[in-house]
Order: sequence, then structure tokens, then C-alpha cells
Amino acid sequence: MAQNNEIISSRCPSCSKVVVFGGSGFLGSHVADTLVDAGYDVTVYDLKYSKYLRASQNIVVGDILDSDKVVKTVEGCDVVYNFAGIADIDDAARCPLDSVKFNILGNSIILDACRKANVKRFVFASSLYVYSKTGSFYRSTKQACELLIENYQEVFGLPYTILRYGSLYGPRADDRNFVYRVIQQALTEGKIEREGDGEEIREYIHVLDAAKGSVDILSEEFENQHVILAGQQQMKIKDLLMMIKEMLDNKIKIEFLPANKNHHYEITPYSFAPKIGKRLLCKTYLDLGQGILDIVHSIYKDINPLPTYDDIIIKGVREKD
Repeated sequence: MAQNNEIISSRCPSCSKVVVFGGSGFLGSHVADTLVDAGYDVTVYDLKYSKYLRASQNIVVGDILDSDKVVKTVEGCDVVYNFAGIADIDDAARCPLDSVKFNILGNSIILDACRKANVKRFVFASSLYVYSKTGSFYRSTKQACELLIENYQEVFGLPYTILRYGSLYGPRADDRNFVYRVIQQALTEGKIEREGDGEEIREYIHVLDAAKGSVDILSEEFENQHVILAGQQQMKIKDLLMMIKEMLDNKIKIEFLPANKNHHYEITPYSFAPKIGKRLLCKTYLDLGQGILDIVHSIYKDINPLPTYDDIIIKGVREKD
């Protein structure tokens, strides 16, 4: 494992260089992979070593509040992505000071390093919640970051693209992700609990589609633009839960509990906002049902590492890779 001040490098220096802050995480790691596939020289910067790191990627293990390390990492880079910080709405609500520190100050440290390095594009992971009156400290820190990014462009000419993501799901998620969490609960407890009545509408987007869109926006068309990356399949949460139930042969229960939080929007996150985002639509996208089924299989395999036949575990035999 890399030490905090160690850079592991194996890419050709003639490629366009990209740093992905928060590149060990759910979305960041997929974007890092998509960038490599597109021919970029990619460095991941994160608090922890990435278990998804490819041999062709570089890594710096460090804190985004370490301004000296951030500046050193960004030197000579063409593009910088920022997926770092507190990304969970409920975590942000519980830890407002940490949300301000990591989301606003951390992003500002990266922004200033980009200014000093004359980076050609700064890409920031925002959220549809910036349109909303919900989202608590998560929303307000994302709004502050968007304003600071615009200021850096106005004052210093730093080009940017702000990405506002919808509801993500897919491989490499953990229990902070709603879709992962409810499938895990269904498989381990035989039920799904959801606060609210399930009438909330979401536009789920598979993380691989989001990652592709996050690289497509490096074209000139999206310079100094706000871009919406959300799914093309609107669905009520209760319908999503029913889909999961049917995939599990209707053997689980769905329980709707009284809502005791108001961090999340019901039907739409949109309220009046002066900065309107372009919606990026992919010609092809991963089907929601197939994507959910893949997650069911993945979590089931994690819970039951031994192969089964007609629900009987075959002991002493391990599934081949």
C-alpha cells in the first residue's frame, strides 16, 4: 500500500493528465476507469488506497485539506475532477462542520491549486439538490462550491464544468447508497423498510452511464456549463421496491415508516435557480431492471460465497473466478 506521500506511477507522460480527487469511491473510481479507457493518464487522489486501482493508474494517498500535497499533485495536469468530501445527505446533516470543512474548504484548496497550475478544465461533482429547498447542509455546501467555482472562472479564467447527478446506483456502491442498502436489507432480513409513503419520484442513473457522461463533458461544448446527469427512467420509490420484491419471488415484505426527516425531495428537486443546467442524454443507457438485477446477484454472492443448488449450500466447493 502507498504511503501518504508516495505516488505510484506507470502511465505514459505524453498522455493528457487527469487527477481524480475522491477517485477511490463509488462514482470516482468508475470515472477514473472510464478516463483510462479514453486514453488519459489518470492519477487517483484519496484518503485511502483504492481497491479498484488499475495497474495503468497512479495514486496519491492524502487529505484534500493538505494544500501542499494537493498543489504538488495538480502540477502539470490538464483536467481535475473533484468527487471528494461528504457525499451522503444524512452524514452531512449529522456533521455540519465537517461538511463545511471538507466540501467547501477542501474544494477551495483544489480550486486554487488548479488556478496555480493553469488547469484546462475543473470538473465538480454537484447534485440536483442545488435546485431544491431540501438537502440540508449537503445542498448548501454544494451551492457554495458552485458559486466559488463560478467566481474562479470570472476572476481567474479557470474553465469548469459542474455536474449535477441524479440518483446513482450500480457496482461498487456501499450501504450509503439507497439502492444497495435496500437490496442488502431484503437479502439479509427478508424485508425492506422505507421512511415515507414511497410516492417520491427519482430518475435513477446507472453509475457506468454517469461515468461515461462525466468524461463526455470534456468536449468544448460543456466548458463553463452546468450539466445534469440523471436517468431517463423516472420511477416512484415504491415501484422500485416492488420491482426488487418481484425479483426475489415476492418473498420479502415492504414496510413504509413515518418520515421523521425532511432532507429529501418528494417529486422533484427543482425550485427556481438562476443557473440552469443542460441535461446530457446518452443515446444508449443501461436498463434499470437489468441494473437492479445485477446488484441483487452481486450482493447475494457476497452474502453467500459458496455455490448453491436448489437453495442447498454445496459445502467444500468454491465457485471458480
